[in-house]
Amino acid sequence: MRRVNKPANSEILVKNLKYKNGGDNRNLSEALCQEQHNICAYTETYLGRTDKKDIEHFNPTLKGRPNDSYENWFLVKAQWNTEKGAKWGQYQPVLHPTATDFEQRIIYFEGDYDAASSTDQEAVNLIRLLKLDDADLASTRKRYIKRLKSTISMSQKNPQDFIDDLLRTDPDALYFIRAIEEELNVKVNFGLLKTT
Repeated sequence: MRRVNKPANSEILVKNLKYKNGGDNRNLSEALCQEQHNICAYTETYLGRTDKKDIEHFNPTLKGRPNDSYENWFLVKAQWNTEKGAKWGQYQPVLHPTATDFEQRIIYFEGDYDAASSTDQEAVNLIRLLKLDDADLASTRKRYIKRLKSTISMSQKNPQDFIDDLLRTDPDALYFIRAIEEELNVKVNFGLLKTT
């Protein structure tokens, strides 16, 4: 997982979109999906047309309350939302996905996520709450990166050029963004999508 950026010029803020408890939230869901580049905020896997997607309230105690807001909404795969829901109270205090020091506190190493410090209870709790240490997800991430490295090697392009080209031609094939950036020492520049 990487830090989730919540831009000040978000369409959600500009259009003053609100979560409607029990109502139609398609516009909000679509805006979050575009903002997150069709990537689940927690698993960093691709959100395809056939995936069940949920607007996740990171702090579920805010849902339906006046102080629930854009900073609390993330689009995620339904399974992760369901599994997280009942555990919120067990994992407090917890690091927020938008924390500016997120990548310094939750480190990525060879396909796995861990707290940079075992005494950072917020980071440890976030890993447990969101199952960032899920063995199956980590295995999928490691296989994906291995395939990507092999494909890049066969392409005879440098990693940055390959990632830029893939982003322009097949953006759905790019996910596990933090793993890509850290393992390949590249930048996944979603700004390229706006110029195509």
